[in-house]
Amino acid sequence: MLAVLRNRTYRHLFAAQVIALVGTGLATVALGLLAYDIAGGDAGSVLGTALAIKMAAYVLIAPAIGAVADRLPRRALMVTADLTRAGVALLLPFVDQVWQVYVLVFLLQSASAAFTPAFQAVIPDVLPEERDYTQALSLSRLAYDLESLFSPALAAALLTVVTYNWLFTGTVLGFLSSAALVVSVLLPKAASPGPTRSGRVRARATAGTRLFLAVPQLRALLALNLAVAAASAMVTVNSVVYVRDVLDRPAGAVPLALGAYGAGSMAVALVLPRVLEKVSERAVMLRGALLLGVVFAGLGAITAAGGGSWRWPGLLVVWAAFGAACSMVLTPAGRLVRRAAPAEERTAAFAAQFSLSHGCWLLTYPLAGWLGAEAGLTAAVVILGAIALAASAGAARLWPSPRPAAGAAAPAAPSRPLTTAPGLAHDR
Repeated sequence: MLAVLRNRTYRHLFAAQVIALVGTGLATVALGLLAYDIAGGDAGSVLGTALAIKMAAYVLIAPAIGAVADRLPRRALMVTADLTRAGVALLLPFVDQVWQVYVLVFLLQSASAAFTPAFQAVIPDVLPEERDYTQALSLSRLAYDLESLFSPALAAALLTVVTYNWLFTGTVLGFLSSAALVVSVLLPKAASPGPTRSGRVRARATAGTRLFLAVPQLRALLALNLAVAAASAMVTVNSVVYVRDVLDRPAGAVPLALGAYGAGSMAVALVLPRVLEKVSERAVMLRGALLLGVVFAGLGAITAAGGGSWRWPGLLVVWAAFGAACSMVLTPAGRLVRRAAPAEERTAAFAAQFSLSHGCWLLTYPLAGWLGAEAGLTAAVVILGAIALAASAGAARLWPSPRPAAGAAAPAAPSRPLTTAPGLAHDR
C-alpha cells in the first residue's frame, strides 16, 4: 500500500492531509476547553451548537464551492482554504463570547468545505491507475482513524506543559504546513468545464447532487451514507454515556472505546486494496452496511443486560465491529464517485458526496443525543438500528447487481465507467 507514496505529488498532498488533520484534532480538544471557560456548565450546549454549525457549513458551502472550483486554479483554492483556516485558528484564543465561537467555527468549517472536495477531486488525476487510487483511499481512511487516536493523546501530552490556548498554535502551524506542502507540488489541470453561461451558476451548484440522484450506484451510496451516519452517531455521541453511566467505567475508558472503533476501521482499510482487486465494490459495501444491522443487535443486547463483566469487552468488540463495517462502506466510496462523474464534473461530484454525507450526520447526531437523553439508550439503539437497516436494504435495491451475458462470468470488480446521467457533463 505504501508504494503509492513514491509519487512525489501524492506524497506531499497526503502529508498535507495528515498534518491538517492533526491540527484539526488539537483544535477540537482546545475548543471544548474554551467552551467550558466561556459557558461553564453550558459548554455541552455550546459544543452541540458548534457541531450543528459545522455540519450546516459542510452541507451548504461544499456545493457552492463545487460550482466554481473547476474554474479556479486548484492549488490556489486549496492554499487559500488552508490560510483561511490558519487565520481563524489564530483568532480563537482571543474570543470571550459564545457568538464569536459560532462565527469562527462557521468560517473554519466553510474553508474545510472548500478544501476537502478539491483535495478529493485532484487525487484521481494525480493517481489515474485504479489500483493506486484504491491504495490512496485506504491511506486516507487510515489518516482519519489515526488522527482520532493520535490527536487527543498529543493534546493530553501538551496540556501537561502548556495551557489549552497553545493548542490553537499547533492548529495554525498544521494548516500553514499543509499550505506549504500544497504549494510545493504542481497539480494536474482540471478538465475544462466549458464556457460560462449566464444563469447557470445554480445549475452548476446542483450538478453533483443531480448526478447522485440520477446514477443508481450513487443513489445507493447516499443510502449507505445514512446507514453509516446512524452507526457513527451512536458511537460518537453515546460512547461516554455507555462507558460512564451504563458500565460505570472510569473516564479514561472513554478513549479506549473510541480507539476500538478506530482500530476496527483501520484493520479493514489495510486489507481492502487487495480485497477490491478480487471483489466488487457492491459486494464489499453492501455487506458492510448489512453488518451494521447485526452489530446494532449486539449493542441492543449489551444495553438491555442488567449487569455482567462481559459487557465492557463486549462493547469494545461492538465498537470495533462498527468501525470495520463503516470502513467497508466509506473506503471504496471514492471509486464510485470517480467513475460516475466526467472529469469536468468531478469536483462537483465530490462536493456533493461531502455535502450529502454530512447532511446525514446532521440528522443522526442530534437524533442519537436526543433519543439517548430523553427516551433512553434502548430506544436510541432500536431507532438508529432501524434507520441503518432500512438504508442498507434500500441501497441493495437501488444498486442493481451486474448481469453478465449468457455463458460469461461476472467480473470481480467493475472496470468500466458507471452510467452517467445524460446532460450533466455539459450542463454548464
